[in-house]
Amino acid sequence: MARCIANPPNPWASTHVEWLGDPPAAQLHVFEEEARSLLSANDSPDIPFRWSVNPYRGCFHGCAYCYARPSHQYLGWGAGTDFDRKLVVKINAPEVLRRELGRRSWQGEAIHFSGNTDCYQPLEAAYGLTRRCLEVCLAHRNPVTVVTKGNLIRRDVDLLAELTRVAGATVHISIPFADPALSRALEPYTAAPDQRLETIERLAAAGVPTGVMIAPVIPGLNDREIPEILSAAARAGAVTASMTLLRLPREVLPVFRDRLEAALPERAGKVWSGLREMRDGQLNDAEFGTRMHGRGARWQAVHDLFALHCRRLGLRPPAMPAACGTAQGDLFSLLDA
Repeated sequence: MARCIANPPNPWASTHVEWLGDPPAAQLHVFEEEARSLLSANDSPDIPFRWSVNPYRGCFHGCAYCYARPSHQYLGWGAGTDFDRKLVVKINAPEVLRRELGRRSWQGEAIHFSGNTDCYQPLEAAYGLTRRCLEVCLAHRNPVTVVTKGNLIRRDVDLLAELTRVAGATVHISIPFADPALSRALEPYTAAPDQRLETIERLAAAGVPTGVMIAPVIPGLNDREIPEILSAAARAGAVTASMTLLRLPREVLPVFRDRLEAALPERAGKVWSGLREMRDGQLNDAEFGTRMHGRGARWQAVHDLFALHCRRLGLRPPAMPAACGTAQGDLFSLLDA
């Protein structure tokens, strides 16, 4: 049972703070819970990892397009501002992970951080659950892969470098936009694109294999930025690249629509038209095998543009770190986390 923390730990207490844009409109509520289990098994054919770890529920970053928003409804909350500002912390996550990796049945398969919400969102500065979970993986020499938009991962460069050396670790930095104004409109409390590029630099300099994710591709909005994002990421030291098309499952659609039409009304029509063109007249495709990418001539043009610049820059499709000598799945269509 989650319990509300009336005065949650302040991750900014010892630092000078400037809001990345306007302060959030909704009040932040933090809930703590003790998890019974931590490793989540995946059986979707679209997702190239079997096991994932999520130390947090909900995400402060507030990305309008986040596919995970409907998961908050299982807690009795909403997929909109509740997802952004009612955050649940699994305070015993490292201890549970240590127990699960210690089982005889565990085969040392790669673990993905995070499959649902960003493991380096701001609360991580106070709780440190992601770092402690990575330390557990290091102790067990268990390979990991990480996807994040958060600059806080820089704190753990040393740990990730050691994991890379003894077990295998890869990091994927999500950069859907080159234009900081577009980024701020649709992912308001994430690090700016240039800051994420600097994060790639720091990870790459430490020897951590690092890639860029253009996730999601939003037709009529950021598809034209693909060459710029890939070029900047390659200069920063990225060695892999992946992309996925915008997904708008269930309650994500109205959240995204409201944000897009309020912040970028002159671009909204082009987005809806382009998305329908790539989704056979629909705004979403929920089918396994097709939901991560589009169809038709316009999607093929985007795919070819991406592939052309990846070849030019020497960026390859990413792959999960191998465990026990067994190759893992391709990450080319990794989640738009």
